Amino acid sequence: MILLAIDCSANLCAACVYDALAGRDLGRSVLDLGKGHAEHLMDVIAEALQRAGKTYADLGAIAVSTGPGSFTGVRVAVSTARGLSLALKIPAIGVTTLEALAAEAAKTFPGRAVLAALDAGRAEIHAALYDGDGRLCHGPRAMSLEQAAALANQASPVLAGTAAALISEAAGANFDIGASAPTADIATYARLAAAKGAGGGKPKPVYLREADAKPQAGFVLPRAVP
Repeated sequence: MILLAIDCSANLCAACVYDALAGRDLGRSVLDLGKGHAEHLMDVIAEALQRAGKTYADLGAIAVSTGPGSFTGVRVAVSTARGLSLALKIPAIGVTTLEALAAEAAKTFPGRAVLAALDAGRAEIHAALYDGDGRLCHGPRAMSLEQAAALANQASPVLAGTAAALISEAAGANFDIGASAPTADIATYARLAAAKGAGGGKPKPVYLREADAKPQAGFVLPRAVP
C-alpha cells in the first residue's frame, strides 16, 4: 500500500509518500515555516507526490500527525487529511506526535520504556509514557514539570522530545535521551500509520490545552426577542 503522510504539528510543513510493503520513503517535501502551514500544505503534498512519481490515485491511505503541537498546524493537517480521505475514498489514520517521538527513541534504545514529552510553555509539559513494546501506559496529558520528573523517576524511561533535558534536570538523574525535536521524521508517521491500519476511526486533533483565542463574551450583543 502507498500512503501519504502529512505533519504540521510543529515548525515543519512536511509530506512524504511511503511504500508500506517495501518499508521506504518514495519521495518527500519539507518546509521549515514556523507559521503559514495552511497556505503551503497542498503545494508540499504535490511536490512529495511528484518526487515519488505518484498521483493521488495511487494512494491507499493518509497518515497524519494529530498533535499535541501547534493548535493551528494540527487543525490544518487533520482537516486536510480528512478532506483527502473523503475525496479519495481512502482511510485517514492519525498518529500522535508523542507516539512518533517515542517510536524513534525506541529504535535507538530497543526494549526500553520511553517518556515522550514536549515543552508546551507556561510551565506545562505535554507527555505520554510508552512501555518497551511501544504500548501506551500513561497519557497523553498535560502536567507540570514536577509531575513529569516524578513519572520519569518512577518509570526510569528513555526521554524524548523538547522537554527531555528539562525533565532530566528536574528529576536530578541522568536519563538516556533520544531526539529532542518537537516532532518526528515524516516517514515515522507513515510507518506507524501503516502498522496501525484503518480501524481507529477518523483522526482527531489531540489538544491538551484550550486554544488561546476565545470568544469575548462581553462584546456579544443581546439577541432580540420578537
